[in-house]
Amino acid sequence: MWIDTHCHLDAPEFADSLAVIIRTAKEKNIKAILLPAVKAADCTQVKELAHQYSQEIPGLVYTLGIHPLYTNQAQESDITTLEKHIVESLSDPRFVGVGEIGLDYFVEDLDPHRQEFFFNAQLDLAQKYQLPVILHVRRSQDAILKALRRRNIPSGIAHAFNGSFQQAEQFINLGFKLGFGGAATYERALQIRRLLKELPIESFVTETDAPDIPPSWLKAEGIAFNEPAFLPRIAKELASIRGMSEADFSLAVWRNAMTALP
Repeated sequence: MWIDTHCHLDAPEFADSLAVIIRTAKEKNIKAILLPAVKAADCTQVKELAHQYSQEIPGLVYTLGIHPLYTNQAQESDITTLEKHIVESLSDPRFVGVGEIGLDYFVEDLDPHRQEFFFNAQLDLAQKYQLPVILHVRRSQDAILKALRRRNIPSGIAHAFNGSFQQAEQFINLGFKLGFGGAATYERALQIRRLLKELPIESFVTETDAPDIPPSWLKAEGIAFNEPAFLPRIAKELASIRGMSEADFSLAVWRNAMTALP
């Protein structure tokens, strides 16, 4: 069985075929999917989707947060709105944390100060309610590590990790798992593959980031976008890079995800 720890099922690419996407994932033995919100206005929809398809995917869970790519249009009052949704969801077993939050210093037209305001405010919420966080970490590893060290965050996942070995160790020491997916299927992704080979098996989890981060074969096979059903094929390559059997790899990443999101 497999777990996709990062999949945007509410993305517009899935709007017309979500039931099929979910059914296909179920047929591929995907037993759990984490659906992270990206805007305060999306919180209700994300929660409803997690419950709507829980029969098909028993481990379909969600997190609530404001993604750094949406901070330019976010309002400071969205933090209050987000906290309201978090408090209302604390008794919901399908609610597992705060996310997707973080910093993105790759996209040039994002205001770094606004990003930092929303990121720090959301980390404070995670600390206040002792919730795991799902982190967006793009060219911002050191800044995010600095913010984490100032707080007591219980656990979480550094999604789509692509930092140095030393940065990886620092996230791990803070109680975080590292998310790996389609990016590792490219032969030129030398650093990501090195991390997969050399980090302890307890360090990472599997993800698709569907509909984004397509695996290497997607374009050649004429497939429009990534989806959770591709996770077993992605994971097979990750296991091969690691030098493990698929069965052992599946068990390890499942256990790791349960540790990150208890």
